[in-house]
Amino acid sequence: MVNASYTTWISERATQLGFAMAGVARAGKFPELLRQPEWLAQGYAGEMNYLSDARRSDPQAALPGVQSVIVCALTYNTEHARTHQALADRHDAWETGGPRGWISRYAWGDDYHDVLREKLQLLLKGLRELHPQPFEARIYADTGPLHERVLAKHAGLGWLGKNTLLLNERIGSFFFLGAILTTLDLPPTLGSSEVSPADRCGSCRKCIDACPTEALVEAYVLDARKCISYLTIELRGSIPEPLREPMGYHIFGCDICQDVCPWNGRAPITRAKEFQPRSFGRQSAARAAEKEFSPGEKNGAWPETLFWPRLEWLASLSQSDFSEMFRGSPIKRTKWQGLIRNVCLALGNSKLPRDSAAFERIASVLRPLAASADPVISESAQWAVSRIQANAASPIVTQS
Repeated sequence: MVNASYTTWISERATQLGFAMAGVARAGKFPELLRQPEWLAQGYAGEMNYLSDARRSDPQAALPGVQSVIVCALTYNTEHARTHQALADRHDAWETGGPRGWISRYAWGDDYHDVLREKLQLLLKGLRELHPQPFEARIYADTGPLHERVLAKHAGLGWLGKNTLLLNERIGSFFFLGAILTTLDLPPTLGSSEVSPADRCGSCRKCIDACPTEALVEAYVLDARKCISYLTIELRGSIPEPLREPMGYHIFGCDICQDVCPWNGRAPITRAKEFQPRSFGRQSAARAAEKEFSPGEKNGAWPETLFWPRLEWLASLSQSDFSEMFRGSPIKRTKWQGLIRNVCLALGNSKLPRDSAAFERIASVLRPLAASADPVISESAQWAVSRIQANAASPIVTQS
């Protein structure tokens, strides 16, 4: 084993690179990993077949000879409003272009996989300079067969909360986790007489009670098939109809169980430009110049942004628009079909007022989508049309 100064150096260097926390754990078959097969047997993983990868149960399978795991946390929380704050103000949004949708705050900016990987590469580069003798190492930026949250717990970075996320009493849970597996025998952050941080959720069940789709079937157990993040990102095909209305305005991911968590009440803010909401000019937004907008919108008073974006704008994006705008963004994972599907459902949940100036514009966007050759988009748009008709002064007639 190398001396304890290595672990201290890792923590200090990680801070210099912008990480909020870093810790080291001995590689092993942790108890939490041994319970994974039972969770999978319940079908809770849905279509995420990659979670059945046998390598996820043992770091040795990911890197033979691994002795240590370095885990780093990178904060992505920004100063913008949380979900409940944005939804409380949603009626004011009618004045700026109609109903809006929620994108999980981690996806407002650049793809975190790339940001994480670059920082982890710099950390590993420094470690190789510190220890010039050969050793094997492999970087995982939420891209491989690892349970980063479990590894982070045993590296002393926090506890696994009732919402199944890693919680830390100082920085909450708005952070990404990345890991470096290595054959170096590093001193662990937690000594032999120390235990992982205590579970401080106590009797609180705010996350469980707040989940609109009841995805947290019990404390510490998530049924991903009901999770809004899974439904809007991982699920291919149509979203089950009983879950559509509870999804509300969510179009990519969900932050509710984190937003209501008391430990996120004072979560630190990052100024990193990579995680600030992307903005788009009108000319690049689905050929917006060809459409009719209110005078304030037409002169560019309200640029498009991924924080609380206009659903009408997103529904009008073509496949090429999507590919161009979301290059280097986490949103590309849902693909164009998935995003349009989600936007249609959010429009169906928007309770569009009969006298809204946005009604005719949105109707003109939904009509061709309802007649799309893509069955998922067509069915989702038709569902939206049926919901909007209840509030409309006149029916929306779809193309034949």
